[in-house]
Amino acid sequence: MTGEMLLRILVVDDEPQIVRVLRAALQSNGYEIFTANNGVEALQAYLDVNPALVITDLAMPEMDGVELTREIRQLASTPVIVVSVRSQEREKIRALDEGADDYITKPFAIQELLARVRVQLRRVAEREAESDYPRPVIAVGDFEINTERHQVRVRGEEVRLTPKEFDLLLLFTRNPERVLTHKALQKAIWGPAGIDQAEGLRVLVGQLRRKIERGKGGAQYIQTEPWIGYRFIPSPTE
Repeated sequence: MTGEMLLRILVVDDEPQIVRVLRAALQSNGYEIFTANNGVEALQAYLDVNPALVITDLAMPEMDGVELTREIRQLASTPVIVVSVRSQEREKIRALDEGADDYITKPFAIQELLARVRVQLRRVAEREAESDYPRPVIAVGDFEINTERHQVRVRGEEVRLTPKEFDLLLLFTRNPERVLTHKALQKAIWGPAGIDQAEGLRVLVGQLRRKIERGKGGAQYIQTEPWIGYRFIPSPTE
């Protein structure tokens, strides 16, 4: 790795043992690691080192992971992965609503965390490449979407969608493998009043699934995150 710029990751946790484990695992995979013990320290570190990704615990003194996520989102779109325990379900959803990109629940396997890190960093690279060469056609995984003509092809076959179905699919394809909460989806599709569209979202997701999935036992593009929202997988394994 001599001479190469290492991607910087900021790890935020008030448990020294967790920080040591994450530092060792991430460094061994070629990342440059910076750490903070709470949200206040983390925000300053974020401004100082400009990391490519942030991994933060939720329950911390002085400033928790939800507040830290909110502060980061006011500055940039840097990917944020929140770490929680099962009893922090409500806080996890709040963090995702504030703009966190993904979550992982303790206890977790290091390989799973590393995979989620790779996914988020890949999304950033793809988003930057797309911004350099803006095109009316979005091609991701099995999907090709012409945003000007409102045309959708799945595995090369055209699929006809209603305007709302198209909007939902477009939102998913622009956020592949990211957890989108019910609240975020409802607001994006129906506007500020969409908070009352819980049943409408469930129906809309069901309609979209029927049109893009391969049928029983087939590809599962829209995965349900119980009690939280949905995750779009553009190239699911069979």
